[in-house]
Amino acid sequence: MIEQNNALAPADAAADAAVAPAATGGIPAGVTHPKTIKSFVRRAGRTTTGQAKAFEDLGPRFVLPYTAAPIDATATFGRSAPLVLEIGFGMGEATAHIARVRPGDNFLCCEVHEPGVGALLKRIGEQELTNIRILQHDAVEVIDHMLPEGSLDGVHIFFPDPWHKTKHNKRRLIQPPLVAKLAARLKPGGYLHCATDWQPYAEQMLQVLSAEALLQNTAEGFAPQPDYRPLTKFENRGLRLGHGVWDVVFNRRH
Repeated sequence: MIEQNNALAPADAAADAAVAPAATGGIPAGVTHPKTIKSFVRRAGRTTTGQAKAFEDLGPRFVLPYTAAPIDATATFGRSAPLVLEIGFGMGEATAHIARVRPGDNFLCCEVHEPGVGALLKRIGEQELTNIRILQHDAVEVIDHMLPEGSLDGVHIFFPDPWHKTKHNKRRLIQPPLVAKLAARLKPGGYLHCATDWQPYAEQMLQVLSAEALLQNTAEGFAPQPDYRPLTKFENRGLRLGHGVWDVVFNRRH
């Protein structure tokens, strides 16, 4: 989860700038799409003693080295099971919960923030989870070089950085080029699930995913929150303050 309170997506409570009208494909009008998509912004953070110990004890088993070659998911997880990619899991609270309630699925999780990786490793140990593997690497390169077309059963992108200011909208993760990459890597019937608590970004997500020919909305607009996605402490705090949360769930067409 790329939560707004983690190192990938700091909250910007003072930023209430209006979002420019979206152009065709969901890119804000007047904004040139960046040449290189990045799934993250690397920021400073401090790894705790517990996270460092989790790295030492569990890292060799659960953190995968990045290699520019297709992943053998069956060998990596030690079993054949549906494969779900998560881009940006923050401190891993939702990731661990979903892996626990969906033990029949394998979760390949990308996060560059070291304290977040350590926190998820700690949760893996505490909850005795075996169906998570972590890549501490840019998700876009993982998609390009490690995930062949038709290899995924699902994709999770929860609370990516909203980049509130109009001049920064071009940095948002959910843009047509990335969505096209993800749609191509989904199996027919596979799903792409995004969630955000920033309404202008939710509207852009809905527009961008709707414009992708390989995808079909599972709802008339925004989707009900799927049972497997928990409300995190961060999200509950926002809801108490009156902030909304929007889920967008699309399936790969058959």
